[in-house]
Amino acid sequence: MELIWRYGTDAQRKQWLMPLLAGQIRSVFAMTEPAVASSDATNMQATAVVEGDEIVLNGRKWWSSGLGDPHAKVAIFMAYTPNPDLGRHSQHSMVLVPLDTPGVEIVRMVPVFGEYDAPHGHGELAFHNVRVPIQNVIAGPGRGFEIAQGRLGPGRIHHCMRCIGAAEAALELAVNRGMNRTAFGRQILSLGGNYERVADCRVAIDQARLLTLHTASKMDRVGAKGAMQEIAAIKVVAPNVLQRVVDFAIQIHGGAGVSNDTLLTGFHAQARSLRIADGPDEVHKEAIAKLELARRGFSRRKPA
Repeated sequence: MELIWRYGTDAQRKQWLMPLLAGQIRSVFAMTEPAVASSDATNMQATAVVEGDEIVLNGRKWWSSGLGDPHAKVAIFMAYTPNPDLGRHSQHSMVLVPLDTPGVEIVRMVPVFGEYDAPHGHGELAFHNVRVPIQNVIAGPGRGFEIAQGRLGPGRIHHCMRCIGAAEAALELAVNRGMNRTAFGRQILSLGGNYERVADCRVAIDQARLLTLHTASKMDRVGAKGAMQEIAAIKVVAPNVLQRVVDFAIQIHGGAGVSNDTLLTGFHAQARSLRIADGPDEVHKEAIAKLELARRGFSRRKPA
């Protein structure tokens, strides 16, 4: 929704944004590809080639978010649009593609850890000579990379907010279980240094929350580009905090923690997958380091 609101035309907003805001339809974001390292968007093999008043789409995408929703009606397809006169970051396009367009194939759903599909499922799509009007290109051919950067910043804020909420729920489950269950004549929470672990979880969640709020505030003031370092930082911190808290909660629950009797296994899948989704930890840490060096007047030299 944010993407169409920020970059779409009036006609695109009327056709797609208004039904999205009303909850009548769901959109699908098709960016990641199975055959390349998608943490570098310039690796894309899918193509979007302009032919007259149409744009022709070919390629395969997976982890396409929202595809499992029964109300999914339109995909935002990001692909390579060759133009030798432009730089490598100006050769991609984002295109609005109704899912019932001839040539669009829903290959399969791709659950996380073989079971979890939230939110609304991820899937694999194939585009076989799909033709849509040139008016379906968002902001015009060649601006896809720019749009992706504008979209991923706010998207990462949303991921981190969900991580913090899940971590709070996991800690609550751990405390309730630990105080209401006994072993060896004592409450589980009083055994084996668990009080310290509760304290560590509390501190970590609050640190992640404050860093996320700080990042959101900076984005409001200077935009996503000006808050790149903070966005990268929270994308590393929040999923790792969630994973740490959930691991503790699972341990407190014992066998119940690795079953589907609680929300913990779903939280674990959420945390672990988000350390890859929207860029893996390593990519964000490198970005943080580069920005820190630049802030101090240094540049990262590549080996000869």
